Formats: sequence, C-alpha cells, structure tokens
Amino acid sequence: MKIVIPGGTGQVGILLARRFQADGHEVTVLSRGRQKAPWRIVEWDGKTMGEWKNELDGADVVINLAGRSVNCRYNAANRQEIVDSRVESTRIIGKAIAEVKRPPSVWLQASTATIYAHRFDVPNDEATGIIGGRETNAPETWKFSIEVAKAWEYALDQAATSKTRKVKMRAAMVMSPDKDGIFDTLLTLVKRGLGGTAASGRQYISWIHEFDFINAIYWLIDQPKISGAVNLASPNPLPNAEFMKILREAANVGIGIPATRWMLEIGAVLMRTETELILKSRRVVPGILLKKGFQFQYPDWETAAKELICRRKQGE
Repeated sequence: MKIVIPGGTGQVGILLARRFQADGHEVTVLSRGRQKAPWRIVEWDGKTMGEWKNELDGADVVINLAGRSVNCRYNAANRQEIVDSRVESTRIIGKAIAEVKRPPSVWLQASTATIYAHRFDVPNDEATGIIGGRETNAPETWKFSIEVAKAWEYALDQAATSKTRKVKMRAAMVMSPDKDGIFDTLLTLVKRGLGGTAASGRQYISWIHEFDFINAIYWLIDQPKISGAVNLASPNPLPNAEFMKILREAANVGIGIPATRWMLEIGAVLMRTETELILKSRRVVPGILLKKGFQFQYPDWETAAKELICRRKQGE
C-alpha cells in the first residue's frame, strides 16, 4: 500500500511509519520541517495547498495525525495553536482529497478519547458514550479539550470526500517503550518512587498497547463498511490507583509516593503542562472493535506492562 501520514513525526506517527515500512509498504510523512527519517518526508505547512497534494493522488490510505502538542499550559496563544493546527490541517487535507484524480480509499483521522465525559459509573463506547463538556465542576481546561476534539471531528465531517471513507480515531493513550512517550514518563516516575496514587485514584485510565493500536489501524483499513467514530482503547480501563500499582509491581518497585490534587497542580505549573491527563476519568472502551471481532493481543494492563518493560530493558 501507499500510505501518507500528515503530521507523522510524533510518537504515534513514528510507531506507524516504522511498522508500515517494515511490512513493505510505501510510507510518506508530511512534515512542517525537514528532518532525516528512514521513510520519505515531504514538507507542508498544514494549512495551505502545495505540491504535497500530489502525494495523495493514487495513495491507498491517509492517516492524519497533524496537530500541535497539548503538553503545554493552556494560555490563549497555545489554545489558538492547538485548535488551528488540528482544524486547518483537516480542512486542507479534505480539500486536497476532493481535488486529486485518484483519492485514497480511506482517511483515518486522529481524534481523542478525551471527547467523552469525565465519569466513574459506566464506560463510554461509541454507541452510548456521553460527549463531555457539561460535567458539574469540571475545570474549564477540560471543557476546552472537548471543544477542540469536537471542532476537529466537525472539520472531518464537513470534508466533501465522497469516494473516500472517513474514520475518526478516538484514541486512548498509546503505550510503547519508546523514549519520551507516555509510558516512558510513567515508568520514570515509578522508578523514582513517585508512581503512587494520583489524587483520589478513582479516575479511570484508558490506554492501548502499541501492537494493538497498530493492528487496529490495519484492521480499520481492511473494513470497508466501518466509518465514523471508532474508539481505539483496551477493553479494560483501570482506576489510577490500580493502574499504577500494577505498573509498580511489573517494574519491581515496592513504593510509590502518592500525590494530592494540589501537589499535581503545582507540578503541572512547574512542568508547563496541565493536570487533565492525570485527573480526568477516561473510562473508554472499544465497542465497535469488540462487536466486529477485533482480537486484542494485550487486553489487560498487567500483561501489557510486563511486555513493555521487557522491551524497554532490551533497548537500554
């Protein structure tokens, strides 16, 4: 297959490009800057038409991951960049697909599990899940993240691409042993004795193992009747306290200092980020994947954590 990945220079993009190329596919990444990579890199600015459009002509798949990192403080300037980088890139890709002679058969568009409501009671699947933004006492920054996700998906819905199937990938945190990824951050905290319960520890963590994420992408490419929103997450999200306990045990670390909410808020300010990733309860499950027969290789966190730590040690 010929696969084009706009914004494919982040952790998830590298995971996909690396696997696709190893499997013998032709990979092109659209990037805002020139850089060296084992696959082809083509420049674009994520908002205007250019020569990059030709990469979509005759491509089989486009996987749009473009968007400014949300690992920052949500000040006015950063908020504008977060929204614009997602909406503008989605709009221009839709326009390019509509103009090329041989458009891709499928467009997989990044979205996020953050779009769902903060809740503890029952899981959010695609059919019955509650879109967030109206939760009582939810911080304003959480509502901003949901509005971003909604605007992102709306831009996809508005794209006139009648010959290209569109899928919204509402992805949970993708766990891989790669440096500077979310798993790397969590494991580093655990090894330093800081991987204890965060705040109440009741908030759910939704996640997906790298291999299951990549296999789900392949699966979606091969499912011509599936379109719209699809949750990419393990079927077994866990409360923070249990999730971190399992990770500590897998890493053979006996202690994890807990952190209160105010400690997390101070730490977020010092690290120039937000606490949403830690404090929001993301109880998300993959309803469509399970209903349609997708087989998870790592459905439970204990097995996934052990495998990730094993590969991490092999790479050290």
